[in-house]
Amino acid sequence: MATLAAKTEKAQVSARSVRCTDTMLFISLSDGRELGLPLTLPWLKWLAGATPTQRARWSLEPRGFAVYWQELDNGVEIAPLLSTEPLV
Repeated sequence: MATLAAKTEKAQVSARSVRCTDTMLFISLSDGRELGLPLTLPWLKWLAGATPTQRARWSLEPRGFAVYWQELDNGVEIAPLLSTEPLV
């Protein structure tokens, strides 16, 4: 017999890989989508100011819920990027 928790549990979309250009951050997702975020977004200023080498040194948090740049001590969570709520 399946439990209610098992029935309502959804597979979470997660980050799989990241690439940066001079102007964009691209995050490839587990469901095949790729998100493109301009580095001019106010909340990505920390990444816009990083060197290409620093931008390339990212890691995935467990289960791909976020991308983290240890050297820059900052990161991007995936769930808010997929929300219909505006990002501030």
